[in-house]
Amino acid sequence: MRFDLSSAAIVGMAVASSLTALWWMDQAGLRGEAQAAEAPAVAVAAAVAPARGVAGQVLKAADGHYWAEAMVDGRVVRVMVDTGASMVALTPADAARLGLKLTPADFTATVVTASGPVAAARVELKTVAVAGAHVDRVEALVVQQGLPHSLLGMSYLGRLSGFTATPAALTLRP
Repeated sequence: MRFDLSSAAIVGMAVASSLTALWWMDQAGLRGEAQAAEAPAVAVAAAVAPARGVAGQVLKAADGHYWAEAMVDGRVVRVMVDTGASMVALTPADAARLGLKLTPADFTATVVTASGPVAAARVELKTVAVAGAHVDRVEALVVQQGLPHSLLGMSYLGRLSGFTATPAALTLRP
């Protein structure tokens, strides 16, 4: 086995990079959340009901995004499907239309967006239905500012049995 100075430098850079990433996660409060979220995720997944309903499609809009009319707790909310969003994210205006009464003290979570960190409030939606696929007890965030429209993220999509994107439509399967 050969171990020269360039190998030592590469190993050193890899270790430094890993430690830097851990430090940034610790500063952002993400490392503890990631570790705490690992074990309960299995218990939460087992406790929630599976998606129900029928498969349906969301057509791709002219702007290249998949926009849907979601029925959230009995009210229609226009959402953009975002598989890169880990949670359903609501604008304050959509949250108010849904009857969610939030105070500034409710915005205890911090989410990192393309514009930087913003405050958010964790909520649970009773039901979210899109194109015939219904999911109960969906975790969501109300983003305090900077979100131009509500997003249908993985806290809904991940509870489906599957979804498939084509150039023309997104098929949701409960």
